Amino acid sequence: MKPVVALVGRPNVGKSTLFNRLTQTRDAIVADFAGLTRDRHYGNGRLGKHEFIVIDTGGFEPDAGSGIYKEMAKQTRQAVAEADVVIFVVDAREGLSAQDHDIANELRRLGKPCVLAANKAEGMHDGTKLVDFYELGFGDVHGVSAAHGQGMRDLVELALAPLNLADPDDEEDEDDVNKPIKLAVAGRPNVGKSTLINTWLGEERLVAFDMPGTTRDAISVPFERNGQRFELIDTAGLRRKGRVFEAIEKFSVVKTLQAIESANVVLLLLDATQGVTDQDAHIAGYILESGRAVVIAINKWDAVDSYQREQIQRQIETRLPFLKFASLHFISAIKRQGLGPVWQAIAQAHKSATRKMSTPVLTRLLLEAVQFQAPQRGGMFRPKLRYAHQGGMNPPVIIIHGNSLEHVTDAYKRFLEGRFRKEFDLVGTPLRIQFKSSQNPFVDKDS
Repeated sequence: MKPVVALVGRPNVGKSTLFNRLTQTRDAIVADFAGLTRDRHYGNGRLGKHEFIVIDTGGFEPDAGSGIYKEMAKQTRQAVAEADVVIFVVDAREGLSAQDHDIANELRRLGKPCVLAANKAEGMHDGTKLVDFYELGFGDVHGVSAAHGQGMRDLVELALAPLNLADPDDEEDEDDVNKPIKLAVAGRPNVGKSTLINTWLGEERLVAFDMPGTTRDAISVPFERNGQRFELIDTAGLRRKGRVFEAIEKFSVVKTLQAIESANVVLLLLDATQGVTDQDAHIAGYILESGRAVVIAINKWDAVDSYQREQIQRQIETRLPFLKFASLHFISAIKRQGLGPVWQAIAQAHKSATRKMSTPVLTRLLLEAVQFQAPQRGGMFRPKLRYAHQGGMNPPVIIIHGNSLEHVTDAYKRFLEGRFRKEFDLVGTPLRIQFKSSQNPFVDKDS
């Protein structure tokens, strides 16, 4: 699973700028005043072959007694609990403050590995202004500049070094035939994820795991059905019992993200009594972004009347239109109703996600599609689609070569996707189509 790095520090030290730099996005709002970030914010970072999850937090005031700052402190403590390592961010320009000492004491109490990063250190070549930060007791002080990108690689390498990450290539050496299908059951708290897995297993298997522990540990249960081995992953958040976490929500975002990333197929479980919520849509969006095969199941179907059932189906059409490729099932985990078709859909989704598509067949389908409906002209040029081949699996990737392909519209891309899906019976998996235009060999030649 992806390691988790939390960014912690007092307000306005540049945590959100550092978050944007590590994730290579502009997802975190940045402005030159304190207290802008309040909730935890998650993103994906990469160092070479290694990917990791980054958590941006609000300004940390450990001793905040009430109000919004107390809630922000709870959010930060939850981020630390979810993290494998903490990057403690301080301000090299303003120097050491009493609040930095308070945060350092709190981080020591929470007991997570910690790397000290002095941000806004551009131009400080001698490092004399960083000496005071050694008082915090976290060893070497690493001068960085999130705004200018200085010291980023060294900082991440230092943060990830204690985790002894395996090479991703080594993790894929095992024969695919002998690998179990990793099935993650994802959804909001209390939609019935653990109940569903217990029903499949025929025992109260997950109760034994409801104990204090690190939030990173996944509940993974081996399972075999009709000769096919599965690894069931329950994404219900583990609550760390104790005074610090009593008021913090049980749902661990990191745990769900990690489970989705590591799965082959994700069963998105919705609650018929609650409808489709924003949180459901966020989880669905992350599944799509991760490229995982997905099956949608609406639990507690027996607990709603015909009017509610109609409303839920409309909500799925309007709030989850980007998952139209996924099959939809109505179940009752506690009454064991509708579970057989779900297993058939899971098998079909996995088969679709790992489908091999030959180059001659893909090219034939492409040319037939162009003959049936040519792409629209873009300015002076009409895109010319010449041939296609498969570029990857889980999710399937189709790469199309030709000329002026930058002018292919999204509508035409959906048209091609529909024809490919129909030919190869791709159900329950995203399909990614990439275009590669040929380069004119004479474009850089002198006339």
